Amino acid sequence: MSFAENLKKLPGISHLAAINLLDAEGNTVATIENKPGSAGSVAVYNHLAQTFGAITPQAAQKGIEIYAEHSEDAKLHPGKHPNIDRLIQLAAEGKTLRAKHVFAV
Repeated sequence: MSFAENLKKLPGISHLAAINLLDAEGNTVATIENKPGSAGSVAVYNHLAQTFGAITPQAAQKGIEIYAEHSEDAKLHPGKHPNIDRLIQLAAEGKTLRAKHVFAV
């Protein structure tokens, strides 16, 4: 399945302005904004947070599968897809990030 096909199965994100990712100390390490170019990543991270309770190593692995062909491209070109790079790193290092939703007003 392609990333576009996988995206269609994920919950809607129109209620979200962004997702902040927090480390174990509660520091924001990344913000993914719900805007063209990153809305798909908001949908993926939102789904992972809802399903796993956080972006755990297992959630990261699932996210890599959801990104489908883009994950292969990310592995070949580190830095091109930072939201996928982050999942690859979390899965490899066994780390977890908490997701904090920023709701659209």
